[in-house]
Formats: sequence, C-alpha cells, structure tokens
Amino acid sequence: MFTCLLLPMKPKPYLSSFLLLLIAFILSLAIGSVFISPVELWKILRGLGDETFTFIIWQIRLPRTVLVALTGAALSGSGAAYQGLFRNPLADPFLIGVASGAGLGAVIAMSIQWPYSFWGLMAIPMSAFIAALITVFIVYFLARVGQTIPTTNLILAGVAFSSFATSLTSFLMLRSTSEVRRALGWLLGGASQAGWTAILAILPYIIIGLGILLINGHRFNLLQFGDDQAQQLGLNVTRTKTILLIAASLATAAAVAFSGIIGFIGLIVPHVIRIWFGGDYRRLIPLSIIGGASALLVSDVVARIVLAPQEIPVGIITSLVGAPFFLWVLRTAKNQGYW
Repeated sequence: MFTCLLLPMKPKPYLSSFLLLLIAFILSLAIGSVFISPVELWKILRGLGDETFTFIIWQIRLPRTVLVALTGAALSGSGAAYQGLFRNPLADPFLIGVASGAGLGAVIAMSIQWPYSFWGLMAIPMSAFIAALITVFIVYFLARVGQTIPTTNLILAGVAFSSFATSLTSFLMLRSTSEVRRALGWLLGGASQAGWTAILAILPYIIIGLGILLINGHRFNLLQFGDDQAQQLGLNVTRTKTILLIAASLATAAAVAFSGIIGFIGLIVPHVIRIWFGGDYRRLIPLSIIGGASALLVSDVVARIVLAPQEIPVGIITSLVGAPFFLWVLRTAKNQGYW
C-alpha cells in the first residue's frame, strides 16, 4: 500500500484524458437544435464564420458547455475527495446527502428572488455551500460510532438526510411563486443558468475548492493508511480532514447551485479512474476532474439528442447509467470487506 506514495506521475493518462475532453467539448459545441460542423467551428474561432452560427456558439453553446464541464469537474473531483476522506468507494456528494443539502440551500436563496446580477448569482452558491457544509457535519455526526464511521451508518444517514432535504425543497417550491416552481427542472440537473455571468459567479468557488484538493494529493494518500498511522507519519489528521471536507463541499455546492442535482458523476468517474490508473490521489484527483468534465459533457449531448428536439434534464441520463453502476460497486465493495 505504501507504494502508492512513490508512484511517478505519468503523462500518458493526462494526454488521453485531455484528448477525450477535447472531443467531448467539440461535440457539445457542434450538436444541438442546429448542427454546426467542426469545419464551421474552426471558421468561427478564426472569426470567419457565419454571423448566426457565431452568435449561437459564443453566446449560447460555449457558456453552456463551459458550465457543464465545470460542473462535471467539480462533482467528480469532490467525489474522489469524499471517497478518500471516508476511505470508501461508495462515498460521493449525492449518496451522503451533500448534493441534496446544497440544493435545499440554493432553493432557499432562489426563493428570496435575488436580482439576476453577478452578486445576486454569488448569493446562490454561498447559500448552497453553507447548507452543504451543515449537511456534511449532520451526516458525519449521525453516522459516527466512537472514533469510527461505519459505511452502513454513513449511507443510511446520508440517504435519510437527503430525503429530508428533498422533501423540504419540494415543500418550499410548492409554497413559492411560479418562478421558483420552475426550479423543478433545475433540480433534475442541467445548465439552467445561461450566459457568461453564471460562469463568472461559479468560477471562484470551483477554483478554490478544486485547487485545494489538487495540492493535497499526498495528504489524501496518507489518510488511506488510517487516522492513527497518518498521524504517526506527521499529518495533522483533524485539521487536514476539515480543510479537505470544506473544499470538497465548496466545489459540490457551486456545481449544484448552478446546474442542479446531478447524481452518480462523483461516484462513477473516480471509481473508473481508480481501476484504470491506480489509487494514487496525486493522479486520481486531477484525472477525476478531467474525466468528470468529459463524462458530463457527453451526458449533456445525449440529453439533447435522445428525444430531439425536446431536451431532457441531464440528471436523468446520469441516473439511468449510474444506478446500475452503483449496484455493481455496492456488490464489489461488499465482497472486498467494506461492510
């Protein structure tokens, strides 16, 4: 197990991951109600494209594509972090209730009817972040038995609090104006906020949250040995876990605030990356971030074309794929003694 601390950083996984991200990015820009070929995309980037296509790309599709990519990166990166913090492959922002808590916080902020401005949009992820953080500590407190956190307790506490948060969110939408009722589509997942203003609002949260996770890969590796052994190796476990928990919750809250509750991205992508490239968190975190962006972009493209011209929420696509995958991971985790 100690060998995971000594693994060198290999460039090949990054090259293939960035290539997949580039392909997913191009598909997201090209596919929609109006198909724009890669050749036309290249003309638009050079400033030689059709005016209508140029407007569609720069003002509609590119902001949406960037927002979806940031959301996927945040959910997958924080999912890998939760799995590392709890030392369990079943932990993710959706399963332990963080996403539902953040969604509740976002809906509360939306019900106040902030103006559609930069500072108005900033209030939504801040409210989602506070709610996500409260959720983490409630679930952590309910699941804890002495100095340990059994997986069964963690999942049960997360599911219970998630149900409570979802019910309260539904109640608030029913009691609110028609504007907030439209949040139902947002809660199913998707790039509901259009334009570059949303990108500017979400970016600080994503950069801070994922940035902290990226520079702490070595500490994640130490945490895999258990709290006592990590402490003996010189790690301040309590302080480290608190910082990483806040960072992961910040990234999750930002993603949920602007894109709704999108399940299973934070579970599937880190798990696949771990199978393909190993469990070194210095490599696992950045590859999960890139892979999450690619996976959600592809899911978003599928959501646009499966019932075209009607577009379905991307959260439905990720849940249809993620639920069977979760059952497989659950069975694998049971066989490997995580229960």
